[in-house]
Amino acid sequence: YVDGFHSKEDVARMPYRKLGSTGLEVSALSLGASSLGSVFHETDEFECVKVVETAIKRGVNLIDVAPWYGHGKAENVLGKALAQIPRKAYILATKVGRYDPKPQEMFDFSRERVLKSVDESLQRLGVEYVDIIQVHDLEFCPLPEIIIDETLPALQEVVRSGKARFIGITGYPLSALRSILESSCVKVDTVLSYCHYSLDDTSLVRDFLPNAASVGVINASPLSMGLLTNRGKQHDLPSYNSHLTTGPPSWHPATAEIKRTCAAAASFCSSQGVDISRLAVFFSTDNAAIPTTLVSTARLSNLEANLDVVLNGITATEKAVLDKVIEQFMVRIRESNWENREVEEYWQALGKELWLEKKYKKSIRRVQASK
Repeated sequence: YVDGFHSKEDVARMPYRKLGSTGLEVSALSLGASSLGSVFHETDEFECVKVVETAIKRGVNLIDVAPWYGHGKAENVLGKALAQIPRKAYILATKVGRYDPKPQEMFDFSRERVLKSVDESLQRLGVEYVDIIQVHDLEFCPLPEIIIDETLPALQEVVRSGKARFIGITGYPLSALRSILESSCVKVDTVLSYCHYSLDDTSLVRDFLPNAASVGVINASPLSMGLLTNRGKQHDLPSYNSHLTTGPPSWHPATAEIKRTCAAAASFCSSQGVDISRLAVFFSTDNAAIPTTLVSTARLSNLEANLDVVLNGITATEKAVLDKVIEQFMVRIRESNWENREVEEYWQALGKELWLEKKYKKSIRRVQASK
């Protein structure tokens, strides 16, 4: 709490939870900065800066970003916002490993690129250090040994140099995250996974948390990348999280069954005069077992709506509809997901064996030499 900057009333109402063994206490709602990179739609830089300032003033204290988001734009815009905010008012996380839109240049988990990436991020963000430095989407690394023997030791160097405080890993498949945690000699402080603690998928709590007691778990995308949003503005509902009011994007990797079930649930909510997005944000942030949930937005109206859910809760009517949504729709798909579908498609398009030889020759030699 920074006197003279924070809203004392909002900070007092915001739930804060311990992030594993880091000693950090994070807000139940955290800010994903991907939207600042115009990832989902065109954005207004002035409004983006206002979103960051408002979020932190009202009690959000964790911000997550990456070089991948807008290919540097999100970090640049976030840096402009943070320049006006006291450093002790926020916890900052960024990532390494994912960069370029071209498939051949998209990922690089080598030591050299990791160290360079951190310096680039610090410059864009305008800070001397980040609190958490994370490996971005590690499931796309062709060999887990590269993450274990090269990427994470490089991040350890970053921490020792004072450019970061803690090390994290991120990705979608929980099995890949668990494997790295079990194999790494470098202490991993945090794990970030998305779409695994939401109305349609609770595997983060069911399958992951019981074996990750000391690790700080960060949940992301309570709307399941648009699955849990209105299909248009039926029944005069407010345009809550309005950039997603038409459901998931066409490229969404979920199965047809998951998409159909979520669409039916959204339609049911609309028929009851309830926005499924509000239920989704409430569901993900209300569980005290989940330290924090990232929600990305570049619109002030969306931020205010998310804050309203977390600070004030939902109505009795909304809670009744939430119970029906879980019972009538979500229970049937909670064992379903789309793990490894994107990874398989990526390597099929790129040619894994050829790419291993071309891109990761030095890394493979280091792995072999270490054995």
